Formats: sequence, structure tokens, C-alpha cells
Amino acid sequence: MKNNKAIIFDLDGTLIDSVLDIALCMNEVLKELNLKSYEIEEYNYFLGGGIDVLVNNVLKNPSEELKQTVSEKFQAVYETTLHSNTKAYEGVCELLQELQNQNFNIGVLSNKPHKFTQGYVEKIFKEFNLKEVHGQKGHIPKKPDPTAAINIAKSFNVPCQDTYFVGDTKVDMQTANNANMISIGVLWGFRDEEELRQYGAKYIVKEPLDILSIIK
Repeated sequence: MKNNKAIIFDLDGTLIDSVLDIALCMNEVLKELNLKSYEIEEYNYFLGGGIDVLVNNVLKNPSEELKQTVSEKFQAVYETTLHSNTKAYEGVCELLQELQNQNFNIGVLSNKPHKFTQGYVEKIFKEFNLKEVHGQKGHIPKKPDPTAAINIAKSFNVPCQDTYFVGDTKVDMQTANNANMISIGVLWGFRDEEELRQYGAKYIVKEPLDILSIIK
């Protein structure tokens, strides 16, 4: 029987709580360069667009040379290991188990570099059958471009209009809408309800298991 159920998740701020490790690593780089560092909670508004966006947000109109320096140093610090503070949000594993029980095709699409997207999924969610896991790749535009999301839906053989896309930022809502997918905004991540609604969230959920009532 054809499996016509599909759901795609963002990673950081949606499946995993990673802001502390990202913030600690970036602050280490900024302090090394005698630049302004930030409180951990401020990073909630710096994340979601990949490394380039993060660097732009912490530097505020930097030169290209400084952007490159900070980006390279951050990647050298952050990308040497999978960090111990990064973990699944409460309720996420229970949600994934129920989706698996319901025979959903489950994908992950992140603007985090691909190898680290795969690494965190393999470390934290290895017991689940996440069929398509994709991070930022040089040859595919990053979110909110819909290309990667559409490719995942095609791999599942499920129409985009029948595919759910779950995320915590405007970038994710834009991606869902650009791909003609059903957007679900989550409130446990980096941004608030106002942003999610402003950028077209069809549904808003407060807890991971709330998603089950939407997909029934």
C-alpha cells in the first residue's frame, strides 16, 4: 500500500535545543577577537538562517574580511565535535515514535551544514527511521528557498500540498509556503507566535505532541 503521509522538520529550535552550544562557541570567538559578545538568550534571534546569517547578526555590518575570519573561527570551534549541551526538546522523541507508528515518512531539513545535521540526527535520533536528512549544501539553495523541501517530498512520493513542514522561525514558515506545504510553527524554539503568524503559519503548537491532533 502506498504511504502517502509525510512530515519534514527543521532541526535547531524544532527538534533539538542547540542555542547554548552555538552561543558559547560564538562568544568564545568574539572574545578572542576583542569583539562584543552576547547573552545566551539573544542568540534566539540570531539563528535560523545558517552560519552566514549568524555571523552577520553578531557583527552588525562587518567587512567581508572580518566576516570570513569570524565564520572560519566559529566553524573551527563549533564543528570539531557534537556538543553535550545539545539535546532533543522534551516530547520530541515521543512525537517521532508516534509518527513512526503511524507510518509517516519523516524528513529533516536544516540550514546547519549538512555533515553536522546528519551528525546530530544520528546521535540523538538514531532509533528513529528518519528517511531524508539534509543540511546546508553548496549546490542547493538554503531555506527559505523551497528546492530542498520539494526534493524531500518527491523522494517520499507525496505531493507537496499533502506534506507538513514544521519549524520555529520565519525562515521555516516561508519555506513551507514557498513549497506549497502545510506549515506548523512551534513555540518552544527560537521565535515567538507573532513572527510565526506574520510569516504564514497555518498551525501553531505549544508542545511537540500537539502536532498529532493536526495530522489526524
